Amino acid sequence: MCGGVWLSKTVAVKACCVMTHVRLWGAVVLWAAASEASEDCKVVRAVMVVAQRGVIPPPKHYADAAWFKYILSCAAATTAEMVTYPLDLAKTRLQIQGEKGLNGIKQAPYRGLASTGVGIIQEEGVLRLWQGVTPAVYRHLVYSGTRMVLYEKVRDHLFTTRADGTRPVWQAIVGGILVGGIAQFLASPADLIKVQMQMEGKRRLEGKPPRIHSASEAFVKIYSAGGLRGLWKGCMPNVYRSAFVNLGDLTTYDSVKRYFVTSWGFYDNYWTHALSSIVSGLVSAVLGCPADVVKARVMNQPVDSKSKGLLYRNSLDCLMKTVRNEGFWALYKGFVPCWLRMGPWSLTFWLTYEQIRNMCGTSAF
Repeated sequence: MCGGVWLSKTVAVKACCVMTHVRLWGAVVLWAAASEASEDCKVVRAVMVVAQRGVIPPPKHYADAAWFKYILSCAAATTAEMVTYPLDLAKTRLQIQGEKGLNGIKQAPYRGLASTGVGIIQEEGVLRLWQGVTPAVYRHLVYSGTRMVLYEKVRDHLFTTRADGTRPVWQAIVGGILVGGIAQFLASPADLIKVQMQMEGKRRLEGKPPRIHSASEAFVKIYSAGGLRGLWKGCMPNVYRSAFVNLGDLTTYDSVKRYFVTSWGFYDNYWTHALSSIVSGLVSAVLGCPADVVKARVMNQPVDSKSKGLLYRNSLDCLMKTVRNEGFWALYKGFVPCWLRMGPWSLTFWLTYEQIRNMCGTSAF
């Protein structure tokens, strides 16, 4: 017979389950006794032996592994890209228009998102609305997977969590900017190819010779002309843009969703995800549109034999020339399609991402 506190078999089993899933620091000493059955003592002693060994890590599951979350991020991003890509194409066409070419002649302008889409369908065909979607998907296989996994790792290991479950906004801002910049730098070659392919239909209608016919041909030509450096042409405005877009999208979504859940008592469900993604899409468009205009123009400009731009020396030069020639609000050309594209993209991505995480048994973002 053991002396001390009486524990029933049920209590002992519950204690074992709790200590299996909670981290235990140091040794835990349990004094237990059971006069009616020696099995109770055996259970308690087993708990004591396991507890005295130190920290008990929670059971690992593949659904919470970084590689699995990377795959889920890419799947959600691909879905969102395919759904909203025509809006991205229209946005790019609107952002390019108005700039002066080498001969000083401006291109014939599009007039709004709807007329741009209709014009592309009438002049180039319906399928041209998805021209350049292949490198866009390739980009997200690098960009979205990297930014989502990195941000979650940084958030869970470096951010400070308060007693109410919230985290400092400045940490989320810094984390979002850094993660977005790193992810976009890695994915910049795919973005360069996407922008150039988006403009091919317009070039052909203007009587200009086609530069490329496929993503693989674009990659080979860019690499042959400028090497690895040529693949990262315009990468800095791209990195700046993605840093702000990531701040608006990922950081805003994470912060707003957490605020809704912890402060307003919302459930972490479909409607909270939708509302948070709508807010993040608007903030992303406001912060990212100027850098997006500069990025599109730098990437689309013609280059000389040394792969140097013929219209702009760098992103700052493009910014200054755009404001000087067209005014400040030229930086927000294509804002409506930019917003209409980022809003649905953010909504589609976050709803898809949260739902497939839930279906696969992965913890909520």
